[in-house]
Amino acid sequence: MLPSRYGWLAREPGPKMLVEALKLYGTLEAPGAKNNPTIVAWAKEVGGEVADVYKADSIPWCGLFMAVVAKRAGKELPAHPLWALSWSAFGAKADAPALGDVLVFTRNGGGHVALYVGEDRDAFHCLGGNQSDRVCIERIAKGRLYAARRPLYRVRPANVRPIHLEATGALSLNEA
Repeated sequence: MLPSRYGWLAREPGPKMLVEALKLYGTLEAPGAKNNPTIVAWAKEVGGEVADVYKADSIPWCGLFMAVVAKRAGKELPAHPLWALSWSAFGAKADAPALGDVLVFTRNGGGHVALYVGEDRDAFHCLGGNQSDRVCIERIAKGRLYAARRPLYRVRPANVRPIHLEATGALSLNEA
């Protein structure tokens, strides 16, 4: 269940990637050596190289989350979608992030990819996988942004817009 400060998201009619991502909200990585079969099944659903490579939820899975969301939304995946930084080639460049855009961030040891749901002065509020070992919304510092990408739309949803939110909660420091 979405936290009350993000409850408005449940009433948004699109974009399709956001709608698909919200259906997965709360999915948890299994502790220790166990695997959440739902997360592992996403790799099989995406198929190809992803299914060949991804075998355990101990492997960073933000790119896997984004790949299954994009596939379910009928979007073309970038090459090597398990690698977060590969998402910087997805869709089209977004000059100013807006609802449902794919945001790619840098972090020590690699990158992170998530969907824009809003922003405050210092951070983007992002819906993503492998954030604190689950699908959730976290605040990520704007200074870490590597790329903002907009899915390609035949008709852009009317609700694709910047969302200004209050700065609530700590900043995420590492999404690995």
